[in-house]
Amino acid sequence: MVKLAVEGVDEGTLNARPNDNSNSMSWLIWHMTRVTDRFIHYRLADKPHIWTVDAWHEKFGMDPDPQDFGMGWSNEQVAAWQPPPKNVLMDYFEAVNTTAAKYLSSMTDADLGREITMTNPTMTLSARESLGILVWDSIVHGGQVAYLRGFYRGGGWHR
Repeated sequence: MVKLAVEGVDEGTLNARPNDNSNSMSWLIWHMTRVTDRFIHYRLADKPHIWTVDAWHEKFGMDPDPQDFGMGWSNEQVAAWQPPPKNVLMDYFEAVNTTAAKYLSSMTDADLGREITMTNPTMTLSARESLGILVWDSIVHGGQVAYLRGFYRGGGWHR
């Protein structure tokens, strides 16, 4: 949905915030990709984030802090965020989702039942339950990106 939603969208539109209390498509894509990177690589696979390992933070001009994924950011922080070029944003999206798909396809029932301690908020969930949260988050933010595509460019793009 996200790749289709941004197809043909220029960087000005991708980076526009519809108002001071909303996020841009580019910020939403960065955030949801960071969340996926964090869930899959750090929480489930017990590996470092692709964000730091593959130096995506440098390509985004950001600090390497693996815990910075936009959660809790103020409107001022979102407004000050400088998005990378569209190709860098979408290459990170693709890299994370490709490695996530490979990891997910290798998971066994035992892997899905493994308990994971989460932070922010602190709780213990099975990997299966954690993936449910990730799916929910991806649907919500993917839907926001799709909505903004329609808001800025009109309907009919998804057919």
